[in-house]
Amino acid sequence: MTLSTRRQAKRAARREARRALPLWRRMLPTWRITLGTLTALLLLAVGAFAVLYVIVPVPDPNAHAVAQNNIYLYADGTTEIARTGAVNRTDVTIDQIPLQTQQAVVSAEDRTFYQNRGIDLKGMLRAGWNTLLGKGMQGGSTITQQYVKNYYLTQDQTFERKGRELFIALKVDQQRSKNEVLAGYLNSSYFGRGAYGIQSAAHAYYGVDVSQLTLGQGAYLASLLQAPSLYDVRTATPANREKAVARWNYALDGMVQLGFLTTADRNAATFPEPIDPQPATGLAGQAGYLVGVADDYLISSGTIDAATLKAGGWRITTTFEKPKQDAFVKAVQDELTGELDPKARPTTDTDVRVAGASVEPATGRVVAVYGGPDYAKQPFNDALRQDNQIGSTFKPIDLAAGLIAQHAVDGRPITTETRYDGTSERPVTGGPTPYAPPNEDDVDYGNITLRYAMVKSVNSVYAQEGVDAGLARVRDTAVKLGIPDSVRGMDPANTSMTLGTATPSALDLAGAYATLANHGQAHTPWSVQKLERVNPGGAVDVPKMPDHKATDAVGRNIADSVTDVLRDVVSPRGTGSAALDLGRPAAGKTGTTDANLSAWFAGYTPELTTTVGLFRENPKSHAKEPLAGTAGLTRINGGAFPTKIWTDYMTAALSGTPTRQFDLQTGHTDPGPDNWPTTGAPTSSSPSVTPTTAAATSAPATTPSHAPSAPAATDQPNPGPVAPSPQNPRPTPSQDQPSPSSRPTQTRSARPSDPPTATAGPSGTAVAPAPAR
Repeated sequence: MTLSTRRQAKRAARREARRALPLWRRMLPTWRITLGTLTALLLLAVGAFAVLYVIVPVPDPNAHAVAQNNIYLYADGTTEIARTGAVNRTDVTIDQIPLQTQQAVVSAEDRTFYQNRGIDLKGMLRAGWNTLLGKGMQGGSTITQQYVKNYYLTQDQTFERKGRELFIALKVDQQRSKNEVLAGYLNSSYFGRGAYGIQSAAHAYYGVDVSQLTLGQGAYLASLLQAPSLYDVRTATPANREKAVARWNYALDGMVQLGFLTTADRNAATFPEPIDPQPATGLAGQAGYLVGVADDYLISSGTIDAATLKAGGWRITTTFEKPKQDAFVKAVQDELTGELDPKARPTTDTDVRVAGASVEPATGRVVAVYGGPDYAKQPFNDALRQDNQIGSTFKPIDLAAGLIAQHAVDGRPITTETRYDGTSERPVTGGPTPYAPPNEDDVDYGNITLRYAMVKSVNSVYAQEGVDAGLARVRDTAVKLGIPDSVRGMDPANTSMTLGTATPSALDLAGAYATLANHGQAHTPWSVQKLERVNPGGAVDVPKMPDHKATDAVGRNIADSVTDVLRDVVSPRGTGSAALDLGRPAAGKTGTTDANLSAWFAGYTPELTTTVGLFRENPKSHAKEPLAGTAGLTRINGGAFPTKIWTDYMTAALSGTPTRQFDLQTGHTDPGPDNWPTTGAPTSSSPSVTPTTAAATSAPATTPSHAPSAPAATDQPNPGPVAPSPQNPRPTPSQDQPSPSSRPTQTRSARPSDPPTATAGPSGTAVAPAPAR
């Protein structure tokens, strides 16, 4: 039998054997067919890869080199706010960049840079796998790929762009040295503060030439590449500062791992604080603050990334209304700046700062902000900073949480008319940490309703009410209303949270109060209504803007009940009585923190919500300084300058518009602004609530024929009859709600003049001193 005959016989035998198999088995391909198919596919993929490698060219640099200005417009779409300048970049050679800075960048961004061929398949597969596992979008790009994206391509997140990036990166790695690629990457990358390239970044963050960067400084600039805007520690939130420092440590640890740095030199490195941001040209006056708020919104909302925005060419129509913005500036100048005399009082009337924001409750549109007097002189946007405690402006959140809870921990009801013991320094019961906050001026109020306690901003009452409502519920309510969950001072492990240790920005606080004004419907404040860019070829980029749908934060009856109480704060007897000069229905709350480090007023009418914060800050150390002595006054309360600025601004902002009444659905009878609960029930022996209904304890009071003048700057309680007590349970019909009385000074030891120091709670977290009202 010949060789050919034997082969034919074997094939025939295989065919007969396959015919004998079940049908389902015959449907499966043989190993020969499978192997052949896989080999063909592999050859086809290799061939396609080779063809694409040949036909995909290394393009010319992208249009970023000729980027245009960004144009920012007011809400009318025609009035210009500012134009940001051309790209701030100065290229340098690799020899001008310190070797340790180069190594820090490699350690932070691509530890296989000197070994890979332009791409890192292992890293790409790992990033893709982590993304599939739901760990968020993962990056697997090498330094070469990032350089290709920055210099030759765009920031578009498409498969076509990623594919071109891969092939161009392979070619660039073959055509250029590693030093050339690294220099190109460092010259084209964005570092924040408008700085493109390592040279501009060295000047922006440390005021030095790139060649003078130290190890620590170079490592910090390398850290910025991951999140340039968020990791600027001079303007970052406390949480983002921690992330920036952690990224800095990651870069240095990587240098040790890669053999670039000794352990001893690593341990000797200390974090290098950058200089303050320097103002950009063309952003003087209010323009820089408005641009900052708009940019922050676009980037934080995910509408556009920082590098694409800074590349320029965008026409940005904001929500800011020029008449309202001008009115805010004028209100600060008229009500505060004109009262300051830095020459006569250099230790108290200097470095006084104002943070403000104004939001439409129905839409969430930011119509005006106050970030400072002049961006060219003060390039910090105070409207966005999150490091000032808000004090008693947090008490409406305590009340809302209590109304949601409906009952205290012992089962007794919580309503706006529930009675609490207002004795100053009464220890809070049931809290996670010991707490006995004093009332302002150490005043005892006796047995009073939650409504009256809000009107007089009684600390002892709301410290207890917040605990009764549940501190976790208080925090959850704050977040739902619009306070970011990342701000400091909202830890339920600290009882002091109830009195406003939280540090939201003026814009955050305006958003939360706007939710109350909008009957419990929350909008995240937004500041850009249109974004477009015309490309050189004529095509127009119009990124999709976020939706602005309201979310259900709290029930309408809850929000409206809080508004009903806050209307009484803006009354002749309330701490916000200066706001009566607005001449319209208004609701609001004052806030003054312990040691007089900040003072606030947050208030609203049915159509507009505005917050105003006042504080002093050392311009060099950025440490907070007391407001006491400002404008020659012993103490600055929220009911003074903040409320006056608020009133002045709101008067101008609402001028010419019809007066609107609050449309409230509280679920209970409106007691009216002057129908104060009396003290029919004796003071409870428990420091918690006393379930006494308003109907059984209310008596009318005489309504003044005219609004009183603004209160004194110290915001002292108005004089009146003796505080309620079991010995004086029933005032005559002519009596108003009894005013507080001061306790005899001999019954309590004198307080130290210095502010109390923070104490550690059970979790080890610092407990902030109790804010006053």
